[in-house]
Amino acid sequence: MLQNSTIKDYLMLHFIVVIWGFTAILGLLISIPSVEIVFYRTLLASGFLGLVFLVKKQKIKLSNQELAKVIGTGFLISLHWILFFWAARISTASVCLAGMATTSLWTAFIEPMVNKSKVKWFEILLGLMVISGLYVVFSFEGGYWLGLTMAVISALIAAIFTVINGRLTKRHSPYVLTFYEMLGACIFSVLFMPFYAVFFTEGVGLQLIPQAWDWFWLFLLGGVCTVYAFSVSVELMRRLTAFAINLTVNLEPVYGIVLAVLIFGEKEQMTPGFYLGTLIILISVLLYPVFNYFNRRRQSKRVIGV
Repeated sequence: MLQNSTIKDYLMLHFIVVIWGFTAILGLLISIPSVEIVFYRTLLASGFLGLVFLVKKQKIKLSNQELAKVIGTGFLISLHWILFFWAARISTASVCLAGMATTSLWTAFIEPMVNKSKVKWFEILLGLMVISGLYVVFSFEGGYWLGLTMAVISALIAAIFTVINGRLTKRHSPYVLTFYEMLGACIFSVLFMPFYAVFFTEGVGLQLIPQAWDWFWLFLLGGVCTVYAFSVSVELMRRLTAFAINLTVNLEPVYGIVLAVLIFGEKEQMTPGFYLGTLIILISVLLYPVFNYFNRRRQSKRVIGV
């Protein structure tokens, strides 16, 4: 019975990762631009969570200092998503996901800097592998260099707010954090809109009126890909090991690229060089939790030996 329950948890985890891999595709299916997408995504997500808190009469008050930190983290999340959807628009979903595959390794370098600990030897090795993979992708897909660059910067920002969230979740409920971060992300998208409209819309201006099908995709993005996927992942974290979760989440670009090819067909067909470079990146990403696992085991044995 316990084994069947564990298998269900793993299948559910993979399902959640598939949902996350689908977000880049949704960014292409929705007709409005990236900034407007982020505005509606965060507005709907914070609205859903706010309604849940209201129904449950749950207290979500934070101190002014903590609220500022969480809202500021929401600003980073907003910028990350804007670049993410923008990268998919000016290149392809596959190129965007290839760049996003570097997130966990960016985290591996940023976390030691924040926590003032040493960078491990295998993190340097895997970092070099990622750089070589990106070089291969750039070499064969030079026409998409801007989209890939934006995706890599988006991955870097994702790594930064992931490390920040790692500290915030120790002090606050993940759901309360998500509500205020989505609210902060929504506020940032609104503040960014005038600058975006003047310098990046080529005189067209903002496109704040979604088409009929856009509403369906936006509710799917805000409700299923954001609120539902997050809440289920938090629940799974209580029963599955961090190693299993990290390893599975790293498969997000794989699922996303496969889905993009299935849905968009020839538009997402890339050169063999792209897939070679992406494979190098993914191998390095998948190797990280394995190296980290054995490194921790070795350190624990040393402590026991002492």
